[in-house]
Amino acid sequence: MSSVPLHYKIALGMIPGVGDITARRLVSYTGSVEAVFRESFRNLTRIPGIGESLASAIASHDYLPAAEREAEFVERNRIRVFFYLDDDYPARLGQCEDSPVTFYMRGNADLDTPMILSIVGTRHATQHGRELCQRIVSGLAEHFPKLLIVSGLAYGIDIAAHRAALSAGLPTVAVLGHGLKTVYPSVHAATAREMLNNGGLVTDFTSPVLPERNNFIRRNRIIAGISDATLIVESGIKGGALITADIAASYNRDVMAVPGRPGDEWSAGCNALIRCNKAALVEKCSNIEYMLGWKPAALAAPRQPTLFTGITDNERKICDALKSEGGLTIDILSRMLEQPVYKLSPILLQMELAGMITPCPGNVYRLRDQ
Repeated sequence: MSSVPLHYKIALGMIPGVGDITARRLVSYTGSVEAVFRESFRNLTRIPGIGESLASAIASHDYLPAAEREAEFVERNRIRVFFYLDDDYPARLGQCEDSPVTFYMRGNADLDTPMILSIVGTRHATQHGRELCQRIVSGLAEHFPKLLIVSGLAYGIDIAAHRAALSAGLPTVAVLGHGLKTVYPSVHAATAREMLNNGGLVTDFTSPVLPERNNFIRRNRIIAGISDATLIVESGIKGGALITADIAASYNRDVMAVPGRPGDEWSAGCNALIRCNKAALVEKCSNIEYMLGWKPAALAAPRQPTLFTGITDNERKICDALKSEGGLTIDILSRMLEQPVYKLSPILLQMELAGMITPCPGNVYRLRDQ
């Protein structure tokens, strides 16, 4: 955990006109988070991309009192704060260059759990779409009881995904388009409260921020970036679900879609994604398991354990981790073994060439024959 004062972590995301990429650039050029707020107007203008108006906004410090009030609110309400320089910042989200420098969570969700699936779709969900969502989530829950389901708490497919997860005993997280003083839509408040005990509410907006259209578009990058893959269950030819799909693809995450009948208004978006090879076709939960290389331990064929001789300590640690978890991405391995990705990559390549491990869809590694 970094030693940056909480109000500075919050303030970095509150500077008018400064987005997440620019905020990172400021820290990089000034040398620390605290230095951003100590730097002179003249020195700020020398940073690439920082003009006089932006430098003036940064140097004015007009936003600091609001950041201090937000820090008090966060501490008073025991809200968890994730900062991009802290060790507990979610690994998947950390791979995205425009991920929020600071975001907030109420609840008990593990945002670095080995399996995370985002499910989004139209607000005008049909009964068939809601039932299909329920069937897919409950099927996945039977095989992967620790799977985390992420969505946006909106009407339609979003709330259907959250309720299906809760019904199946899976943790579920809602990414909000407003601050944590509000639940929108209010009719979903009961579900949101239930999620606090098995999942949580996540947002990169400070507590006073109210729901606005652009906020929901902005929050889609978190839905896309925090998960292994995004599944679209019903969507019109335009809409937020398709924006989320495009963002997920830009992050090199798997995108999947449930097809519908030709001519159905709320299947047109999914059909278009599949037709243009922007999404893999999903009809049932086993399609998702195959696409992502998720293999239920209970269904694995019994076999004699493979014995490797003459392996290094790092290779043995990787084997032990894969044997325990069944399949892991290089980022999760990096976190578990406390080894940087650039050091693990050549080791994994050597293990693959030696026949010790097998790469699977979804950038997942498994032990051979696992």
